[in-house]
Amino acid sequence: MVETLLLLLLVPGLSLAQSSQNNWDNLKQLAPGEQIRIVLNDAKSYSGQFQSVSDDGIVLRLGKDSQTFERQNVLRVSTRGRGHRGRNALIGLAVGAGAGVIVAVASPELGTGKCAQGSCVDAGVVSMVGFLGGALGAGLGAAMPTRGWHDVYRAATKPRK
Repeated sequence: MVETLLLLLLVPGLSLAQSSQNNWDNLKQLAPGEQIRIVLNDAKSYSGQFQSVSDDGIVLRLGKDSQTFERQNVLRVSTRGRGHRGRNALIGLAVGAGAGVIVAVASPELGTGKCAQGSCVDAGVVSMVGFLGGALGAGLGAAMPTRGWHDVYRAATKPRK
């Protein structure tokens, strides 16, 4: 009973979240000079710098020229997302260092040294392999592309007949 009530309360919120991209007014949040991509109803796309928007259309700077796209012809408008190189580098550093330490400790040739009581972990080797793993992970994390396009506006689709 309680679950059903909660579900009924959430459904209108989900539909609002989905339809929010259908609002042409979303384009008013764009800043002049911001990199955008426009996809038209005929599937042609144009990338350039946003200049302005009105109720009738959107103006895009393409190189040295400006072009106006009528609202009725615009299927989708997207902006470039922010890059996350720093975050990805930190995640890669942590994963790489952890993996390096695990490999060094688990490998009899790398992580163990001779001790009076038998074998023990050689902290110098483990820290070196952990450092190398962290450096490799940080480099790979920073190189990962995460700066995709994010829709700001998407025209409402018309049902097919």
